[in-house]
Amino acid sequence: MEVMNLKPEEISKVIRNQIKYYQNVLTQDETGTILMVGDGIVRASGLTNCMAGELLEFENGTFGMAQNLEENSVSVVLFSDDEGISEGQTVKRTGRVVSVPVGEAMIGRVVDALGQPIDGAGPIDSRAYRPVESPAPGICDRKSVHEPLQTGIKAIDSMVPIGRGQRELIIGDRQTGKTTIAVDTILNQKGKDVICIYVAIGQKRSSVASLVNNLQKNGAMDYTIVVAATASEADALKYIAPYSGCTMGEYFMNQGKHVLIIYDDLSKHAVAYRAISLLIRRPPGREAFPGDVFYLHSRLLERAAKLSPEKGGGSMTALPIIETQAGDVSAYIPTNVISITDGQIYLETELFHAGIMPAVNPGISVSRVGGSAQIKAMKKVAGTLKLVYSQYRELQSFAQFGSDLDADTKARLAKGERIVEVLKQGQNSPLAVEKQVAILYAVTNDILSSVKVDEIRDYEDGLWNFLDTDVKALEVMETIRTTGDLAKETADSLKSVLVRYTGDFVKKAGR
Repeated sequence: MEVMNLKPEEISKVIRNQIKYYQNVLTQDETGTILMVGDGIVRASGLTNCMAGELLEFENGTFGMAQNLEENSVSVVLFSDDEGISEGQTVKRTGRVVSVPVGEAMIGRVVDALGQPIDGAGPIDSRAYRPVESPAPGICDRKSVHEPLQTGIKAIDSMVPIGRGQRELIIGDRQTGKTTIAVDTILNQKGKDVICIYVAIGQKRSSVASLVNNLQKNGAMDYTIVVAATASEADALKYIAPYSGCTMGEYFMNQGKHVLIIYDDLSKHAVAYRAISLLIRRPPGREAFPGDVFYLHSRLLERAAKLSPEKGGGSMTALPIIETQAGDVSAYIPTNVISITDGQIYLETELFHAGIMPAVNPGISVSRVGGSAQIKAMKKVAGTLKLVYSQYRELQSFAQFGSDLDADTKARLAKGERIVEVLKQGQNSPLAVEKQVAILYAVTNDILSSVKVDEIRDYEDGLWNFLDTDVKALEVMETIRTTGDLAKETADSLKSVLVRYTGDFVKKAGR
């Protein structure tokens, strides 16, 4: 008759240790004895009352987190290397689950996955702590997404808009500009009373340092928290980093504030979790990921919400990033996260290499919140944009094989070329929504038909300056900014301003 599931060598270790460390038997519910250590995993006997996710302390002062609670042992993942931890040592319960500091003091700081500062700017004076894992707000505590979260990126705000409280996936191959979109969105929140949290998972330290430097240079660290679990750190830290960042964001959301959180990226997060799970002997399933890997990301992303007015009306918008291999969005982790989120921004390698940046594919990219996350003015000018763009891409592939095209096809191709050019945008240059409305109005209403495609970049540069200086233009921009609408009178004024500027531009170009 089988009494225990332990292997013979483990039984002998337990007996040996119980004899050798007899004093521990008196407090076995509060302390345990290490049976095995290796690969960042510790298995300990005892710890009878240990909680899932509890913080455990080792003799050398390092900490770990309880993962598998088995009948005769507890599997613990270490937050640092296992140097100084050996078989037979005592492990102590702390009585609290893994928690991180939260509060205003965190803003502007770079911290590790446990909320400890790593930016060399001194300790963080934060007295409040919250557990890294907490339940997502219930259905009755939420309100439907209805306020836009402007990214400042024309291609996204017009075709795949993001609302406060939404979860929008950014997906694409390596080096297609996923992080750039996330950073530009952070930069665009300046002065909009949004707290941003950037979670770096498994990235090089130099990449994180470069990103922080960019945020500081653009004045964005004043409202941003960076949580970094870099490539050289323990898998356990990479595993809890997104939950830690989410916890810091929830503190502000529950105070009625607006939060933007970026997880960069959840592919590396899933890989870190797989490594931990296989080492603590959870059964592998598809592509060697344990069966609960879907729950791993769903319980994280469900915590992003737009709270109801009764709950303070705060919001947390999540932009998870997923890296695909050779554009395969049907792989296991990408399909998991696509099914959890409210839409995706798909970045295509071919578009990126063709110099179309951001390389947003308008066919696969979608926002399931849609027009609810746009101001009325944007809705009016961008209503047909996605359709016209998609039609252009289809026509373009067809037209390259035929030279004899009718006038209608030529006109559609000419308009499509101008749309593609207008939607191109440089790095670190987010654009105010009223200026986006102006240029999109110009391209959708054929005001740009007299401007050559290769002159559109110069046209735009001049237009931004014109909109900031011309009296009539300033008036129109202010109306769009304050009302968020494009009433007939405003639209007529905008049209006359754009026609005037375009006429002047074409004259200067010598045509």
